[in-house]
Amino acid sequence: MNLTSTARIYPNQPVAGALFVLGSAFTFAVLGAMVKIVSSSLTNEMVVFFRNLCALLFILPWIGYSQPPEGIKTAYFRLHLLRSASGLGAMYCFFYAIAHLQLSEAFLLAATSPLFIPLIAFIWIREPVSQKLQGAVVVGFVGIVLILKPGLGVFQPVAIVGLAAGAFAAFAMVSIRRMSASEPTIRIVFYFTVLSTIFSAVPLVWSWQSPEPKIWWFLILIGFLAAVGQLLLTKGYSLAPAAQVGPFTYVNVVFATLFGWLFWEESLDALTWIGAFLICVAGMVATHRTKTHSLLGSTVKASPMAAGSSSRETP
Repeated sequence: MNLTSTARIYPNQPVAGALFVLGSAFTFAVLGAMVKIVSSSLTNEMVVFFRNLCALLFILPWIGYSQPPEGIKTAYFRLHLLRSASGLGAMYCFFYAIAHLQLSEAFLLAATSPLFIPLIAFIWIREPVSQKLQGAVVVGFVGIVLILKPGLGVFQPVAIVGLAAGAFAAFAMVSIRRMSASEPTIRIVFYFTVLSTIFSAVPLVWSWQSPEPKIWWFLILIGFLAAVGQLLLTKGYSLAPAAQVGPFTYVNVVFATLFGWLFWEESLDALTWIGAFLICVAGMVATHRTKTHSLLGSTVKASPMAAGSSSRETP
């Protein structure tokens, strides 16, 4: 099948995709608040593992009900493995940042993933990066510098961990878009949840601690929110190109800022607000430029930004 015929099967439902992504933004903001609460009494390894385990327990019955056993078979296990490794890396970094930074700052640094996507696409498939896209990435990284504030005496090294969460998340999104033309949403989420649970169980050998009884309820809620949010986000990105739905992911920063202010009396300084504005604008431009050059351009490449989802298998 040539690239032109493949492009025709990609769905383009921006309204539905945007609604799914908005739902995931709120869900993940609530999840972040829950993570901040439990991180005060549990290690990062414990929180990540129980997030994955509880999510798996919620997802398995639904998969068993909605999919026949052969429905989870895949010919793209290596891509699932890459998506799971990058997603899990993002999770470890993100949860650690939530525990040690303001909730809004952790979400904002993790939201830099659209700035990394063009770089990953260029390295992975040699997709050209236009001058406007290069400019957007530069502006976005200026915003990052304003948030990190190196040399001003207020730099927090843990912020680098939050930034790494954005880079890992970019790899995960690239993998999702690469797979979504042939892999349905439920299969992508299934392999991510199963593999992440297995991988995150390994550190428990040296970091296990018994949660307090009241913490169990938070862990169960985190797993439920993670399952719902992951399904909403994956479905949103499979329904429309990142250019159309990607900007809506920044709404989770708004939700996180609101939660941080309400529950922890957090506030942002002027430089952080300016940096946040630059990152959001640059991220929106980056996803738009990637889409116009990959999906709607005259030469459609096998790009993660151009990889849609086949409508023949949706949950």
